[in-house]
Amino acid sequence: MENDWIECTLGDVLTLQRGFDLPESKRKLGPYPVIASTGQVGYHKDAMVKGPGVVIGRSGSIGGGQYILSNFWPLNTTLWVKDFKGNDKRFCYYLLKSLDFSKFNVGSGVPTLNRNHIHPLSVRIPRDITEQHAISSILGSLDDKIELNRRMDETLEAIARAIFKSWFVDFDPVRAKAEGREPAGMDAETAALFPDDFEETEMGIVPKGWRVGSFDETIELIGGGTPKTSNPEYWNGDIPWFSIVDSPRNGDVFVIDTEKKITKRGIEDSSARLLPRGTTIISARGTIGKCALVGVAMAMNQSCYGIRGKDNRGNYFTFFAVRNLVSELQRSTHGSVFDTITRETFIRVKSIIVPFKLTQMFDDKISSFMERIIMNLQESKNLIAIRDFLLPKLISGELKKDNNCRVAKEVI
Repeated sequence: MENDWIECTLGDVLTLQRGFDLPESKRKLGPYPVIASTGQVGYHKDAMVKGPGVVIGRSGSIGGGQYILSNFWPLNTTLWVKDFKGNDKRFCYYLLKSLDFSKFNVGSGVPTLNRNHIHPLSVRIPRDITEQHAISSILGSLDDKIELNRRMDETLEAIARAIFKSWFVDFDPVRAKAEGREPAGMDAETAALFPDDFEETEMGIVPKGWRVGSFDETIELIGGGTPKTSNPEYWNGDIPWFSIVDSPRNGDVFVIDTEKKITKRGIEDSSARLLPRGTTIISARGTIGKCALVGVAMAMNQSCYGIRGKDNRGNYFTFFAVRNLVSELQRSTHGSVFDTITRETFIRVKSIIVPFKLTQMFDDKISSFMERIIMNLQESKNLIAIRDFLLPKLISGELKKDNNCRVAKEVI
């Protein structure tokens, strides 16, 4: 029924409170997340707010919303919900997430939100907390699955990274064979590709028979480009176009979508090239050293390089090798105004030249992990689209728990 929903102010639903100052120099590592306007920025030994709790951005990045399960420390760039006034906490999170606070910006330079200005904001909510809970459960089930996928991807990437480190940084299989042991976690065919001794090189000891050379020897560099922004025929197509803003966040590896898209004509009439799936992208100007793996074919701008393994070297191996060399690449930059990685940088940086058969074996070893990561990202992308479609309809009452919410659950 229509009167199941009531008109009230945001301040009737909840009370927002400014966060607490905690300079990075004063933080002491502990179990409690430190929450800024843009997300979690670290951990601290103490918490100021008992979870679960809700935070929005107050300064820098305003509005949005974060739902934190554990006890936490909200920084003074945030507003946190001090009092939920008997309402469902997660419903309050989605309510805040659905509101556009941009018109309440009171900052002359840095966007800033004043809680006293938004408390009088008119909102409409279910009178019955069970309906609030039904709405938050539907949206929450989507977010929980997205978070589960994120954690699974984090674990899978950590396994792949650990294998790379074991094989090509710590040389564990070589050490095992040198000591008369069978290398752990690999079949006989793979183990046979590792030598059983080391030799001294300019980079220290390396497996015998391997050598030190220019990193450029092992890779193919691909340049990027930007179609003319003044030509609408080049833009808003279906080909993802990568720039630094699209760099994976939260420890992600793959990029499967971008903020801007270009057309096939945009590629044909510019220096942009279509990068195949499995290409490594590295940011090369300004903010340098951001790495990503291409999860779907895409183009990129000229501030990046695409990198693929030369002579059939594994492309997953190439990604982890590039990421392992980021600090060396950053130390070898050029430029008087912006730090820049150039083709010369890749020539100057030295690396251990791993036999290409082993790089292929590494790719075979971790390919199932990496493919699962892409599948999870694609699934999460779809779930996010469903959540963003349902959020305004559920939070406004357009979808009711008795009829359409049942359909929404079937979609989930």
